[in-house]
Amino acid sequence: MSHSSSHGQPSTAVRTAVVAVVLLATSAYLTRTSRAEELPPRAPLAQLPLAIESWQGHVEPPFDKHIIDVLGVDDYILRTYAKPGEAALGMYIGYHDSQRQGDTIHSPMNCLPGAGWTPLSQGRTSLTVRRSASAPTQTIETNRVVIGKGLDRQLVLYWYQSPRRVVASEYWGKIYTVLDSIRYNRTDAAMVRIVVPILEERGGESGAETRAVQFAQALFPLLEPHLPA
Repeated sequence: MSHSSSHGQPSTAVRTAVVAVVLLATSAYLTRTSRAEELPPRAPLAQLPLAIESWQGHVEPPFDKHIIDVLGVDDYILRTYAKPGEAALGMYIGYHDSQRQGDTIHSPMNCLPGAGWTPLSQGRTSLTVRRSASAPTQTIETNRVVIGKGLDRQLVLYWYQSPRRVVASEYWGKIYTVLDSIRYNRTDAAMVRIVVPILEERGGESGAETRAVQFAQALFPLLEPHLPA
């Protein structure tokens, strides 16, 4: 596991330009094609196990319809997971089977302020994971954000999972959406988010990151039947 700060990430102007180019390219291509996307079968997210190693899951109440409409997801799960002696962590996975009609994945950074949470630090961290129990290890990059509301702080890990890859960058995710629509006639993708409370009695921020990483590593091999591959 490695951690990097937000230094070195593209400036706002560069990111805006990249998004503009991607959106224009997406629009140009998608208006030229009416072929139905060819998606492989996958298991519903609701079938993801409630027991993940020593964590036991709990299904949270579903989102209101207007939230689902804003997210534009075709499938999602919202759960908490806990193990004995530790505070529960939150997990959200939102899946889009197509992003051709404007239902693009929403970054948590757009939603957190509306829920009263303020980003306190942003960066990236690399995780060593396995796509399946028998697969070799691979390294993925995820977003790492510390958020605060009043005296409460939480650590958030999230990433975007699309056919053939996992990325942290929202902007590269959009670029790959265009490329995948051209090469493979697919725009399906998902966003995975893990939220862990930061508690001083549990090691503070570093302790929260350790718990988030451990859960992500346990979760990742279980995603294969449910998310793009």
